Amino acid sequence: MIRPKLSLRRPLAVLAAALIGMTGAVAVATPASAHHNNISATVACDQLSGERVITWKVENRYRTATVKGVKANPNTPVTVAVEGTESVPLQGFVIPQNSTIEAVQRVPGDTERAELKVAAAWYDKERRGSDDRRMRVPTSEDTGTIDLTADGTCAPAPKCVDASDAKYSHTFDGPKGTATVELKGDLPLCGDAKQYFTLVSYFAPRPQFATPQYVYGTPASDYLGGAQTKIELNVGVPECHTQVDLIWGGVDEVIDPLVENGKRYGDKKLGEKGAPGNRSSGPQGWYNGGSKNCTTPTSTFASACDGTVTVSLSNDGSISKYAVEFEVRGANGWSKKVTVEPGKADNETVVPAENAGEIEVLVDGKVIEGGTYTWQRPEDCPLPTITADATCETFALTASNPEGGLPVKVEFTYGDKTETRTVEPGKSEKVTFKAGDDEVALVALPELDLELEVVYAPEGCGGGGGGEEPPGLPVTGAAAGGIAAGALALLAVGAVLFVMARRRRIHFTA
Repeated sequence: MIRPKLSLRRPLAVLAAALIGMTGAVAVATPASAHHNNISATVACDQLSGERVITWKVENRYRTATVKGVKANPNTPVTVAVEGTESVPLQGFVIPQNSTIEAVQRVPGDTERAELKVAAAWYDKERRGSDDRRMRVPTSEDTGTIDLTADGTCAPAPKCVDASDAKYSHTFDGPKGTATVELKGDLPLCGDAKQYFTLVSYFAPRPQFATPQYVYGTPASDYLGGAQTKIELNVGVPECHTQVDLIWGGVDEVIDPLVENGKRYGDKKLGEKGAPGNRSSGPQGWYNGGSKNCTTPTSTFASACDGTVTVSLSNDGSISKYAVEFEVRGANGWSKKVTVEPGKADNETVVPAENAGEIEVLVDGKVIEGGTYTWQRPEDCPLPTITADATCETFALTASNPEGGLPVKVEFTYGDKTETRTVEPGKSEKVTFKAGDDEVALVALPELDLELEVVYAPEGCGGGGGGEEPPGLPVTGAAAGGIAAGALALLAVGAVLFVMARRRRIHFTA
């Protein structure tokens, strides 16, 4: 008979780290005997092995008893921990009077019910002899049961998390184009599983959601799996209206472009209410904003000598992703709308001369930068020419306006008389004054801020009006050819001198 030394002060230390205890309901069958044992039990789950651990308590309220038989269902060992040794079987164990022993049984994790029967014998100390049956006084067989289903099944603690069950957390900063995604908990994804996440930014037509949208730069994508349990994502954000999305999946999930009535990310955006986006906790993973249009509308102007202005409209810039509708406005209510596709230019808008006083180029009802202009006379435009024909009786002045220009206003003044003419392009206007004592005529082009002085000095006239006849020059005959040659020279000189006469007077003799 085994009579090991008991120590009830030492807990079952070998089980403490792995067990989660809970008390089960135990039914005890008591024999019709004056001596019996009370049997109760508690159960815990060993998450390392996935087994249930039952702790049976056998209480002896009478004289010393010896366990003669043990029947367990399920049929697994029932042992008692003893100081100095790992454990001994419950069968054969001696239970002192008024003592309780704890015996441990391990059963499969899916066991629903356990039962323990303990047969014990009590000995009469006054009766001694060789016949063991004579020395025994009452014997009993007591039964205890426990329901193991109260806390569900018992399974080993997982060493990894299945990708389909994994949970995540994320951060998101749309204006900066940054995000992080992290696997929740201490367990990695099981096996070779990888879960990808992608951050993508777009050109957008408005600071609120609108289409079409075009991917800007290269999306940032990475995965969680293996030893990698946290990722950081960074993308460039355009300097204009934009949308930034943090989505569930790899770059193959990116939609480019986002168009009206087309595909959408929906619940794939992290932070959404539906799956899979709701499997990551954090802020909403999408952003719409930006302070200016994703276009680069520009305009240039070119004045023509005829008074018209050609307006060149361009939509060719690094952020020009959308067509631009320009409006060109001129004086007197003149207006024209021109649509320029991205990356293109239009050079066919001509503002008529009568409307070119003040020109504006607008986009979305606002004048664009550098979009105002007023016609300016080009420096290479030919100037009007002035010719003079002086006789002893008359002083004739002719203004000629080259073709391809604007009508020009000319003021002729001689003595106390002034004549004004408007000379059309390709035409001439002649004014004839009666010769007098004044030696200079003034020709002014006020619109061009030009003046020209023409000296009245006819040849061959005696007396007043033009001065004295130069000695040695005949009045008739060959002198007539000299006068004609002088007139031709005056034409050439007049043209040259007038070109040089801006903002100053030039004198020449006719």
